[in-house]
Amino acid sequence: MSAALLGREPEHTLAWWRDAVVYQVYVRSFGDANGDGIGDLAGVRERLPYLAALGVDALWFNPWYPSPLADAGYDITDYRSIDPVIGTLSEAERLIAEARELGMRTIVDIVPNHVSSQHPWFRDALASPPGSAARERFWFRPGAGAMGELPPNGWQSIFGGSAWSRAGDGEWYLHLFAPEQPDLNWEHPDVWAEHEGILRFWFERGVAGVRIDSAALLVKDPRLSEERPDAEPGDHPFVDRDQLHEIYRRWRAIADGCDEPRVLIGEVWLPDADRFARYLRPDELHTAFNFDFLACPWEPGPMRASIQSALSAHAPVDAPATWVLSNHDVTRPVTRYGRADTSFAFESKRVGTPTDLNRGRRRARAAALLAMALPGSMYIYQGEELGLPEVEDIPPDRRQDPMWLRSGGVDPGRDGCRVPLPWSGDKPPYGFSPNEQAELWLEQPTDWSPLSVAAQSADPGSMLSLYRTGLHVRREAPWGSGAELRWLPYGEQVIAFARGDRFACIVNFGREPVELPRDAMPLVASSELRGSSLPQDTTVWLYLSTNRATFEPEPNRTDNHNENDRGEGR
Repeated sequence: MSAALLGREPEHTLAWWRDAVVYQVYVRSFGDANGDGIGDLAGVRERLPYLAALGVDALWFNPWYPSPLADAGYDITDYRSIDPVIGTLSEAERLIAEARELGMRTIVDIVPNHVSSQHPWFRDALASPPGSAARERFWFRPGAGAMGELPPNGWQSIFGGSAWSRAGDGEWYLHLFAPEQPDLNWEHPDVWAEHEGILRFWFERGVAGVRIDSAALLVKDPRLSEERPDAEPGDHPFVDRDQLHEIYRRWRAIADGCDEPRVLIGEVWLPDADRFARYLRPDELHTAFNFDFLACPWEPGPMRASIQSALSAHAPVDAPATWVLSNHDVTRPVTRYGRADTSFAFESKRVGTPTDLNRGRRRARAAALLAMALPGSMYIYQGEELGLPEVEDIPPDRRQDPMWLRSGGVDPGRDGCRVPLPWSGDKPPYGFSPNEQAELWLEQPTDWSPLSVAAQSADPGSMLSLYRTGLHVRREAPWGSGAELRWLPYGEQVIAFARGDRFACIVNFGREPVELPRDAMPLVASSELRGSSLPQDTTVWLYLSTNRATFEPEPNRTDNHNENDRGEGR
């Protein structure tokens, strides 16, 4: 259907990032061009036409810097270079330029909370005595106990265990993640200056923006006060401290000062919507990830409440919401939605959970089309468009995630969503590498042939075809420019909303099919419709022939949704 028929307005003047589709590239698992079994920048460059044809506006790269890989590249030794295993700086510059020629901008990861224990700053700190200037860039402290044998406080690492490790001279240093990732001290001017220089370095090389890892963790309470479960929002010793906002105001000034203003995107995990919105004020970050939506169970009440909460939180600061179904840290949607309890997005909560992949695929398709229809930007993690499931049978000796290692194998970790992509062929490496005998850094399953890009490209009913169709219709903006969402009355087991006068999105969570409005024409559906009715776990986009299309009445519905609403037959 043409843009004219859909009533699309002339090219809108909003900043590109407000409604962009961003594709997350995990380089080591995207494409291997040199045959060593590890993805590289050359492999990404070869497949830029695939990404452009998919219909994305920008590419976000996980850290591509030199790293010992204690945490998949989030332990960085040099923020101004490229890991030689995956390429060179000049190759990265070519990739940025080539992607832009194809209409795709580039976003890179910045990791300001910590560096690698092999970073020159930390190596200098370890070689210097207690109390030295080199140690002031980090959080070195004497231990507790009679002989300093205990950690300075009880803070716990996000990866498990104490957040403190002891240096050879007896002092302890802080690491909210792995011991190989010592936390920086953001009270030190060198830390501010270094990161502002890193931003300028990459902006000068053409990146359109940065994604800020662990954006709410940088500032710590210098008193090292203990965590308290009854602490008020903003009073945590190392999460969401008020001093963070001055850092991001400085960064925003740098981003806005470029010839083409750059974008700041925060990884901000906060349950308090008001505290979250403070990061999105006009002089701070442009946008931040919506993790509540990602972790929301596949149930109509919680899902609708999550959407409304996100839109309500962003409206006062005029920031666009972001819609994310997966990333490199969480269980893939096909597997997550295939479980009886779909609220467990994160790996540590999924051990031994039975999965119905057919149900998961159907729900993942419906969730994707729902996310594409919502106002704001959308992020797609590589392989999501192929409907890849979580790989759960990785041999113990091949697992690499520190969450697996630090838990003694209790937590399966995040390797299962990081397995290399299948591109073509009927057996591993499925076109990921030109070397068919290469030992991939993570093994692919032997039954992924039907999920390859080549196989799905030839199938109009595939997940890949759904993503291509949905993203291309989305780019046509059938709702018009800047159209806000308004809820439609459609029953307890349905989410329905309109945008503009002629577009509606309807999702049926319930067992019973629901009738579609009479004055409507389907544009895209996540699963096959049954005549004029919408089956369970299906999303449809509708073009309304009149702005007074007939909708089913919605009995006993209020805006205060029951978060225990559940579809039947699950």
